[in-house]
Amino acid sequence: MRAIVLLCLLHAAFGQDNKFSWLGPLENVPQQAPVQSQVCVTDQASCGCCLMQKQIGRMEKFFNMSINKLKDELMSSKMILNNMRGSRSAFSVALNNNSAMVFYGPFSSDSIIKYKHVFINLGDGYNVETGIFTVPRSGVYSLSVTVYSSARVTLSNCVTLQVNGENVAEAIERSGQDLEDSTSVVVAVQLNAGDQLSVRLLQGCSLSDDINHYNTFTGFLLYASD
Repeated sequence: MRAIVLLCLLHAAFGQDNKFSWLGPLENVPQQAPVQSQVCVTDQASCGCCLMQKQIGRMEKFFNMSINKLKDELMSSKMILNNMRGSRSAFSVALNNNSAMVFYGPFSSDSIIKYKHVFINLGDGYNVETGIFTVPRSGVYSLSVTVYSSARVTLSNCVTLQVNGENVAEAIERSGQDLEDSTSVVVAVQLNAGDQLSVRLLQGCSLSDDINHYNTFTGFLLYASD
């Protein structure tokens, strides 16, 4: 008899629509999708995967930012390098490279000295056929001229450094009291692209040179201004 009563009670309980829990009956309400924090509380595996994806996303964003910054720095470095390459302008020449002493001048009129021995000619601005250096880029240039002569017919070395045919500086030695004369001049000048530089031997003056290179003409770009 007790068994029959127990079966009836169980049937009545399971036959109802309401759900039960250890805390009592629950209303039959539609379930909502679990929020992420609840998933992390109830499912540790899903939480770890989610955190890993977030970390990967942050790393990817940081990586892309780093790549873009490196690209910008690389572009800037290339521009600086190209600017440096474009700024390389230097020449240094001597009157000749003969083993025996060779005399140059005197002449009946002023004449451009054609330095034939080239030490360096970065940018190919100096022309050995004309003795003229054509400025490749505007900027401040350092220029120097050294002249030497030994006694033969006349003992006087006198030259002028010219830019576009205008005198910039002179190197003159006419003592006549010894068997050799030598002098130098060094200047820094602002030049424009296309300007032409030359050293002109003045009328009645002479130079002498050999493999020791007593007579030199040198110039190089200190910094560009264009």
